[in-house]
Amino acid sequence: MNLVESPLDPCDALSRVTVPAGEPWLGELRRGQTLRIVDLEGNQAADTLFYNLDNPRGERYSAVDTIREQGNAYLSTGSCLRSTAGRPMLTITADTCGRHDTLGGACAAESNQVRYALDKKPMHNCRDNFLIALAESDYGLGKRDIGPNINFFMNVPLTPEGGLSFQDGLSGPGKYVEMRAEMDVLVLLSNCPQLNNPCSDYNPTPLEMIVWK
Repeated sequence: MNLVESPLDPCDALSRVTVPAGEPWLGELRRGQTLRIVDLEGNQAADTLFYNLDNPRGERYSAVDTIREQGNAYLSTGSCLRSTAGRPMLTITADTCGRHDTLGGACAAESNQVRYALDKKPMHNCRDNFLIALAESDYGLGKRDIGPNINFFMNVPLTPEGGLSFQDGLSGPGKYVEMRAEMDVLVLLSNCPQLNNPCSDYNPTPLEMIVWK
């Protein structure tokens, strides 16, 4: 963990948007701009993907390159989020939560059935959020463009056997993660609607997206 508070004042922000519980958010971030994701009520999960805004189908966030280059499966202050071309996309500049997941993936109708029960298939999930947000946009992206995502605020420890364990979140009300764009990026976020594991405390709550010039 590398806990660092930000000097930025939300009163000086370019934009502030509240993302309701269980809903997606799609937005552009220009090189040099800073994005803060705020866990307003605590223990919420923010499933997030990033794309090169100039070439969204050809270059996007890469969990493999990010983990390999930093030698760590978790993200915190100082982490560089890298693209499928190995280039820096964003740098985490402040973090009051301390650890963010790169391996747990996004919940989906299929995974809900496998992990929990067959009758969980119709439940709202992050993969559907991603697809709905892209279908309603003009970026020309779809199902084939959904790759491994980051789960900000989510606590998924690696077990000694190499498995994953979904645990209570480390976040709390008002905790945030902040990142500076190193290129023009498209941000696709799902405010996780998951009700079957503790990543959202079985009770999804709102997030806030704050952007500075």
